[in-house]
Parts: sequence; C-alpha cells; structure tokens
Amino acid sequence: MNTHPDIRTEHDRKLAETLKSLSFEPAPDNTKPQNRPLRRLIFPGCLSALALAAIGGVVLSQAETTHTIQATISTLPNPADSVSSSIEVGAHQDAGNEEQNTPRNPITAVRELTGSGFVVAPRVTTVFSKYEGRITKILVDAGDRVEKNQVLATLEDAGARFALDQAKAGKTGAELVLAGRAIDLAQARASLHRSQTLAARDATSDQALEEARTLADRALNALAQARQDLERADLAIRIAEEPVAELTVRAPFAGTVTRLEAHAGDTVLARIDSVREGQSLMTITDTASMVIDADIAETSIALLQPGLQGEAILDGFPGRPFAVTILRLAPVITAEKGTVALRLSLAAPPSGIRPNMAVRIRIPLIDQTNPIGGNTQ
Repeated sequence: MNTHPDIRTEHDRKLAETLKSLSFEPAPDNTKPQNRPLRRLIFPGCLSALALAAIGGVVLSQAETTHTIQATISTLPNPADSVSSSIEVGAHQDAGNEEQNTPRNPITAVRELTGSGFVVAPRVTTVFSKYEGRITKILVDAGDRVEKNQVLATLEDAGARFALDQAKAGKTGAELVLAGRAIDLAQARASLHRSQTLAARDATSDQALEEARTLADRALNALAQARQDLERADLAIRIAEEPVAELTVRAPFAGTVTRLEAHAGDTVLARIDSVREGQSLMTITDTASMVIDADIAETSIALLQPGLQGEAILDGFPGRPFAVTILRLAPVITAEKGTVALRLSLAAPPSGIRPNMAVRIRIPLIDQTNPIGGNTQ
C-alpha cells in the first residue's frame, strides 16, 4: 500500500510503515464471501483513514507541545532582569539599613569599670609601753573614741620613780653648791677690792694684791662649775622624768580604740622587746579619714586617672551606696593578679563603716573618642 502524499517527515514515514506492518490476511473461510470487490475497496480505505488519523494526532500533539513549551519559556524570568532586580533590592535594603544604623546625633559610648577592695585607715598605730612596768589601770575599752594625748593606761615602775627622786636630790645639792660658790666669789671680790685700795695707798705689797686677784678668779671659776653641775642636775631630772612620764600611756592622735590587749595587773616589756615578742597594749585607728584600696584589671589602666568619680557599695551595707573619687594609682602592677591598685576618697559613707570592710566599686567612663556608630579605627 502506498503512503499518503501529506506524509513528509521522517517520523510520519516510520509511523506509516508501522501501520502497514500491522496489516493481516483474512482467515480462510470456506464460505465464499459476497461482494468481494467491495471488501477490497473498503479495507484499504479504512487503513488509510487510520493512518491519517494517527498522523493528524501526532502533528496536533507536536503543535500543542510546542505551544506549551513556548508558553512556559515566556513565563520564565529573564536572568539578567532577575540579577538587576536583586541588585536594586539589595541596594535599597542596604541603604535602608545604613539609614537605620546611622544615628542622626552620635551618642557617646558609655562604659564602666568594676573592682573590689577594702576600707583602709591610713592613720593607724599600735600602742606599746616604752619602758617596762606593771599596768595599774586601763582607762579605755575597745571601740572607745579618744582624743589626742588622752590617757589610755597607767603603769608603775619603782626603779624609775627612785631614779627621779635621786635626780631631784642631786639638783638640790647642786643648787646648794652653787650658792656656796657664789658666796665665795663675793668674799674673794671684796678681798680683792680692799687689796686694790691698799695698793693704791702703798699700804700693801704687790704680792698680797696678786693673791687676792687669784682668789677672786678661783671663786669665779668655782661658781661657773657649780652652775654647770646644776645644769647637769636639771638634765638628770629630765632624764629620770621621761621614764616616769612614759608610765602614763597617752593617745598619739584622735581616733578609735580598735583593738585592746592589755589588762590591769599585767607586766609589759619595754617597746623594743614588745615589738620582738609581738605584745602591744592596744591599737588606735583614725576612723575619720578612711579611704578605699581597690584593684582594677590592668587592661583598663589607660582609662583611669585621678579625679574620676564613681560609686562604692559595702558588703555590710548593700543598700547604701556612696560616692568615691580616685586619689591616685599605684606606680606598679600586681604581677600575681594582673591588677592596678587604686586609692579612693570617700564622700558621706555609712556611719557604721569600719576598717577592713569589703567593698565593691563601679566607675562609669565616657569615651568621647568612640561614639556609637562612629569610626572605631
């Protein structure tokens, strides 16, 4: 059978050949068919119609497929347009973010430093007895407020008392000797005056005049020596009075008795021995001029300077903060802790503040060179 003249593509030709191969001979039939010429005409026509229908379906399918592909392609976004749109959107978003992140009025970056330390009393002294003696009375107690030169305790030393009495007796003797030497000088001078009068009248010899003059000079020297002895007696009294005066222990400055170790009846050693043995009478602390010694990390030393103000909170009074001011920075760094020590003055601390109380400090810092949103380089 010949192919349809509209079949022009290779695909149509193969399809026609396939359909042709599907043709079959009719099964043998003993019954002689009627109208054989008509059957021969109808059968090829049916085959031709089937071929045309298949070819049309294929062509229609290809056309629809092509149309669908074109429509799909037309709906796809242009890559160049997408990239351009992304760039524009990104630029717009960056501009918006930059506008939001850049403040109209730069605000300074506020930081703060924190540290810990203790309350310190710069004026504190341990009271000793300068000389050995027995305590006869303790006039203060721990926690008492004392004034400068106030009597804290009295001691007794019989040897010191005897030495003072002896020095006073020595002075009395020196005064008597001085008085006798003064009388001798007066007599010697009177004798010299008579000799000079007689010599002027040639009523006495030159030898007698010379002896009178010598006696007057000796009396003058004796008087001068007696005066020196009296001064030595005065010095001996002052020497003897000093141990006796030290038996009365007085406050070296105004403060508070922060520690008391002595008791009436105790025998105390002299200061040099007491220091070696670690024995003292009491401790006086000037609680009116206390400061804070605190440690700050050495990494913050560039931000610290005298005059900076901050806030301190005592562990014992957590609800009562008070102002502090940096007085000075330590000249060295603590190698063990990597910190720098600060000394701070106090302003209106709690009335119950005491030395060695733990304290926490906070020092706000304002870095004018690094505002928020500015250049950090």
